[in-house]
Amino acid sequence: MNILDTIFSLIDMRSFSNLWYWIALAVIWSSASHWVLGVPFDLVLRARRKGGRSAEDLVTLTRVNVARILIIGRDGGVVLVTVASFFLSALVVLGFVHGVEFAQAVSLILVPLAFVGLLSLRAAARLEPVLAAEVTPETVAAALARHRISIQAVGVVAITATSMWGMIVNYRFSTFF
Repeated sequence: MNILDTIFSLIDMRSFSNLWYWIALAVIWSSASHWVLGVPFDLVLRARRKGGRSAEDLVTLTRVNVARILIIGRDGGVVLVTVASFFLSALVVLGFVHGVEFAQAVSLILVPLAFVGLLSLRAAARLEPVLAAEVTPETVAAALARHRISIQAVGVVAITATSMWGMIVNYRFSTFF
């Protein structure tokens, strides 16, 4: 028995029957809905509740992250979209046309996250003129809360679709039937 056989016997390479895949999926979507435009959502809640220094931090951190996201989008957006589209298309074709389960699993995580990235770019572009003027922390908090809801909606659809597809794949490979 060589080293690869040993590794593959210890690690189940069938993604949808692997507990670590489902833990990673939960952590990824939990993180995506917590870090809204790079701002931790507990800061948004603290700014709404307490105001003061937390509210100033919220506006400052949002201003910095919106500028960062827009610079990335404007300077490297074409290259980023091209590379990401190629990579995601290759994963989808490899997974769903050629039947590679690992590529299916990664596709079901990365394709919705790419959509979240586009939503974040759009939200940053909408917030840029608001942040350039005198802005109230409540306005920023409301915009981040709306964006978080859209991220959570994408996450719910993605997790549901991933769960359904995982059940189909596990049913197809089950030894009971």
